[in-house]
Amino acid sequence: MKILVTGATGKVGSRFVPRLLAKGHDVSILVRDAAKASTLAELGARVVIGDLFNADTLPPAVEGIDAVIHLAALFRTFTDNEGIIKTNHAGTVSLANAAMTAGVKRFIFVSTGNVYSSGYKHPAREDDVVNINDPRAYSSSKIAAEQELLLLHKNTGFDVRVLRLGFVYGDKDPHIEEIIPLLKKMKRHSGSRMHMVHHLDVAQALILLLNTNGLNGEIFNVVDDAPITLYELADSVGKAADAFDPGEGPLADPFEGILDVSKLRNRTGFRPLVPSFYVARDLDIL
Repeated sequence: MKILVTGATGKVGSRFVPRLLAKGHDVSILVRDAAKASTLAELGARVVIGDLFNADTLPPAVEGIDAVIHLAALFRTFTDNEGIIKTNHAGTVSLANAAMTAGVKRFIFVSTGNVYSSGYKHPAREDDVVNINDPRAYSSSKIAAEQELLLLHKNTGFDVRVLRLGFVYGDKDPHIEEIIPLLKKMKRHSGSRMHMVHHLDVAQALILLLNTNGLNGEIFNVVDDAPITLYELADSVGKAADAFDPGEGPLADPFEGILDVSKLRNRTGFRPLVPSFYVARDLDIL
C-alpha cells in the first residue's frame, strides 16, 4: 500500500514510520525540511517537500497515494495559538480535501484525548460531548478538525477515521520528562491519573485503522489498561517532591483524563502490547 505520513519527524512519526516500513508498505513522508528526514529516507521512506500552511504543495504529495496518516500537529505546549489553529485545523482540512480530490481511499487523522473535559462521571467515550470553544487552542483546533473531517465523510463518503491518543510515551521519547515541570503550573493534582499509551500501541492502533474495513467516519480512543497517577509519574523521574502544590485539596474528578478504549478493542481486536507504564519500565522500553 502507498501511504503518505505527515509529522514523520515528530515524536510519534519518527517512531511510527520505521514500523510502517517494516510492514513492507511504500511510505512517503511530507516534510518542510528534507535534512530533518534523512534518517527515515535511509530506511526507505520517500521524502516529499510540502507544507500544511501552503495548500498548493499538497496535491502533488497525495498523488497516487492509497492512504494518508496525518500525524502533523502543533502541540499544546506551543504558545503560538494562531499557528496551532492554522496547522491543526486549516492544514488538516486542506490536506483532506487534496487527498479526496486525488482519489485517496483512506484518511486517518490522529487527534488527542485532550479534546475531552471533565465531569463525564465515567471514562471518556468517543460519543461524549466535547467543547469546540475550549480555551485551550490545541484541544479546540483538534475538535474543529475532527468535526470538519466527519462532515466531509458525511457529505461525500470520503473514508475518514479519527484516532484520539492518550499521553504517548516510550521508545526513549522525552515526553514524560517534559511534562513533569508543567504539572504545578497547570495546577494538576497529584492524585489525578494520566491515561498513557506506548509508541508500540500507537503503531498497532494506526495499522489496525489502516487495514480494517468498515470503520469509515468513526472515532476511536487508544490508551493502555492501567492509568497512572501523576504522583507516580513524577516520582518515576525523581520529581514528585516539587511537582505539585503542597496545599492541594481533595481530588475533584477521579475520571478526568481517563479514556474508555472498549470501542477500539471491540471493533478491531486491539489489545495493548504494553498494558502499563510499569510493564514498559520492567521491559526497559521507556
